[in-house]
Amino acid sequence: MSLRGVRDLEPLARRTAPVPPLATTAGELWDRRRSHARPNSRQTSIARTRQVTVAKMICGVDVSSFSLEACIGPQGPARSFPNTPEGSAELLAFCRQHGVELVAMEATGGYEKQSFSLLWAHGLPVALLNPRAVRRFAEGMGLLEKTDRIDAGVIAWFAAVKRIPACAPVSAEQQRLKALVTRLRQLTELQAAQRNQRLLVRETTVLASFRELLALVASQIRTLETAIAALIAADPLWQKLDQAFRSIKGVADCTVARLMAEMPEIGSASNKAVSKLAGLAPLARDSGKSQGQRTVRGGRRDVRAILFVVAGVVRRYDADFAAFHQRLSAAGKPKKVIRIALAHKLLVRLNAKAREVRNEFARRTSPPVALS
Repeated sequence: MSLRGVRDLEPLARRTAPVPPLATTAGELWDRRRSHARPNSRQTSIARTRQVTVAKMICGVDVSSFSLEACIGPQGPARSFPNTPEGSAELLAFCRQHGVELVAMEATGGYEKQSFSLLWAHGLPVALLNPRAVRRFAEGMGLLEKTDRIDAGVIAWFAAVKRIPACAPVSAEQQRLKALVTRLRQLTELQAAQRNQRLLVRETTVLASFRELLALVASQIRTLETAIAALIAADPLWQKLDQAFRSIKGVADCTVARLMAEMPEIGSASNKAVSKLAGLAPLARDSGKSQGQRTVRGGRRDVRAILFVVAGVVRRYDADFAAFHQRLSAAGKPKKVIRIALAHKLLVRLNAKAREVRNEFARRTSPPVALS
């Protein structure tokens, strides 16, 4: 057939081809629009492909010892409240009034605890942020000014961009354990300082003052140690974790209490995550063909400090740690690098033991599954 004949048949084919039914909804009209999709591509309904993103209403709160500076979003309504129970209640009403779904505030060393607990108690989720990360975010966005009002807006902006989840408050037992361990650490440091200062004194009146104070501190230390031991023994999970940690020779009371109080995530997070929390994970600094030196930074200082000491003790009794230390020394590694490596190895082993305990505890306490 000639080309002209083919062209003559085309109008006939169009007339005899089945006519699709008319579109009856806006969705069908949209689906039948002219598109430039590939011939082999499958066109799906817009109801399945369209994604609606709803912004969460976030209130940023800049916390200080005297005030709570709140801002809805980066540039929304803002108000200042006193950092008191009454001020926290006013902050709650302010958030309810504007339909806030999440309150974001920086961790300020304890000044945020009062408002944090009150907001959670009334069903308003709260997220705690790292102040340094928020400050770096502001600088990266070109905000060099710093006021409480600007900081509150930046906190809300940072939480929205990073999609920070709410962090539920810890249990009352966990709070009590951390308070006891913190006070024990403070008294232990005070005791060491007073003993060192006593060595430089010869005056009898001053020496008597040292003896009196040291006796009082020692008495309070014994009381706190007894309370911490009783608190750990009263919790079945903590009791199992205590036994697992002590199976490593060299790990004793102070280490166990410090880990449970300062790092409750141990056993429920990966080795890498726990190492970053403690500030013992080597961080890469590579760019192109350049490979920078791995360093550690940040993390929980108190946990890291005690791991440095205990890792050296464990090395005396554990052949694996001793061989690891000898291998690093033979390779010419600096002493500080060896200390960090030993502490990291100890933390990984403690995390593995805690994971086994948590998994076993979950299996025993989980309800049986009914078979149909």
